[in-house]
Amino acid sequence: MKNLILWVILPLIAIQFIKLDVPQTLATNTKEQLQAPKEIIDILNRSCADCHSNHVKYPWYDHIAPALWYVQLHVKNGRKVFNFDKWNSYNNEKKIKILEKIPKAIKIRMPLPSYLWLHQN
Repeated sequence: MKNLILWVILPLIAIQFIKLDVPQTLATNTKEQLQAPKEIIDILNRSCADCHSNHVKYPWYDHIAPALWYVQLHVKNGRKVFNFDKWNSYNNEKKIKILEKIPKAIKIRMPLPSYLWLHQN
């Protein structure tokens, strides 16, 4: 039993103190946010905003490492690809590139299977 505590439980406790630098919420300029009908915004908030916005809603289990790291990495990468809260700050060329890639991304990998498994709505 002592070995179990030393080799499994203590490291799990210790990794809780290792954090990535991916803030859950970032400052948002409302002039930069995507403007769309409420119905569209609702769909995007439900399906995409947890990785592609400045306002991420982490469930309780996403506050526990290593799940925290996994989710934060996806949020960091999602924000890098595009961010609905910065949409109007993008030039038209970047917007077109993003819009051209969305159908393929949805067909192939978005939302991620692990996200759908945990967020069935």
